[in-house]
Amino acid sequence: MQAAVALPATGSGSTSAQARLILLLLLAPALIWLVGLIVLPHIDLAVLSLRERIAPRQYAPSFAQYRTFVEEPLYWHTFVRTALMSILATGITLLLAFPIAWTIAKLVRGRAKSLLLVMCLIPFWVSETVRTLGWMILLRESGVMPAVLVQLGITAAPVELLYRDATILVGLVYTSMLFMVVPLISALESLDDTLIEAAYDLGGNGPSILRQIVIPHAAPGILAGCIVVFMLTLGNYLTPTLLGGKNSLWFTEQIYTQFITRFNWEQGAAFGFLLLGLSTAIVWIGLKLTGQKFGEVMRRS
Repeated sequence: MQAAVALPATGSGSTSAQARLILLLLLAPALIWLVGLIVLPHIDLAVLSLRERIAPRQYAPSFAQYRTFVEEPLYWHTFVRTALMSILATGITLLLAFPIAWTIAKLVRGRAKSLLLVMCLIPFWVSETVRTLGWMILLRESGVMPAVLVQLGITAAPVELLYRDATILVGLVYTSMLFMVVPLISALESLDDTLIEAAYDLGGNGPSILRQIVIPHAAPGILAGCIVVFMLTLGNYLTPTLLGGKNSLWFTEQIYTQFITRFNWEQGAAFGFLLLGLSTAIVWIGLKLTGQKFGEVMRRS
């Protein structure tokens, strides 16, 4: 009897060990990817940002790169401008994406729903470079939109619509729209229609139902979309540079300049960490203000 009782325990322990080994093997590619392409590069950037070149191939620990950021108005002005423009672009994207997501999730069915989803996906079948160049063709002085404005009598001569803050916002919103629509659709599809019907039966109107039922239910999707769009917008380099020109004053352009143009990797690494800190801080503030937890938001959305 003792031997018979001991055998299942041994088999159970072996099965548990095999399950852990299989789980480890399944997670190994993701762990290698995470450590090799995210953790180690960030550690290397941290080391670069905290040293100063004192002679050829000689370095000393220093916070000089961060002092340079504080003391140079151009750098922190560009830093603040990038943050504000990214927040504004995220807000505009949310306002435009919410009606689209509501229409797809609640108002259309069948083939029409699939068609709307495909229409949202079509712009992303080509690269961001092609999409941005398309906006340049539309908005440049000799492009389509200035010619249309002249034909409609709105302007007397073609005007240059590129290299403006509004143009940068248009490009950023267009580039980020899908990443807001998808989490919103996922969140809104789980909303029970009977709750809305009951609210109308109890005397509720559209704005009150939106404020008290729809938005609280879709909050994880809203926050997930805002996090993704904000981080993509904040780190975007191509769209602000092409649509805003040399005077776009986007912080990622400053990082590119330090790394590629000036070969000042220490300063570029410091700028990169400042941008990472900014995105982390704003996401944390958003989570605190809405009372959400990051893991729950990503899981529910």
